[in-house]
Amino acid sequence: MTADETRKRQAIIDACRRMNALGINQGTSGNISVRHRDGLLITPTSVPYDAMTPEQIVFMAMDGSFEPGQKPSSEWRFHLDILHARGDVNAVVHAHPPYATILAIMGMEIPAVHYMIAAAGGDTIRCAPYATFGTAELSDHAVNALEGRLACLLDHHGMIALGASLEKALWLAVEVETLARQYHGCLQIGKPPLLTSAEIERVRQKFAGYGLSDT
Repeated sequence: MTADETRKRQAIIDACRRMNALGINQGTSGNISVRHRDGLLITPTSVPYDAMTPEQIVFMAMDGSFEPGQKPSSEWRFHLDILHARGDVNAVVHAHPPYATILAIMGMEIPAVHYMIAAAGGDTIRCAPYATFGTAELSDHAVNALEGRLACLLDHHGMIALGASLEKALWLAVEVETLARQYHGCLQIGKPPLLTSAEIERVRQKFAGYGLSDT
């Protein structure tokens, strides 16, 4: 294992622990992948983050194969398919943040209640239709919901955030949960006014200059 690969594996573990510390995930329900060589590195299934070691991170080839005896995340399929479909993406973060998941349970997308939604690539954060976890159907729904976007919700499940780097993907995951909390709060008062698509596009273009957008 090269020094670069060891660094990537440890960065995945650190990001998993950071997710839980930030309150955007619980237990081992989340999973993370990072593009590596001609495949990806992905978290193993059912291993507590505090006990996870770099050697337990699974290398998966782009054909979905991995070493016998290894156990990649049960959600490996959408990680693989997203990285196949999106050459602009190098990291995928999946988590079950409380407010984003509340909206996902209700099958609701996040509209343009705040200009920071532009960081996710458009004027909405879509909610992908429900499918059983780990299935090809769920993966197809996720890839479609992420078209032209860097984040989506998963109906009755959680959220996905993408990035050109793991740092950006984790940062965006936190922003999505913040937007979900803000939208949820607005709904307690009434129907919130929304920013226009044209305004969100202006903000998105400005973000590109700050390095906040990967599109």
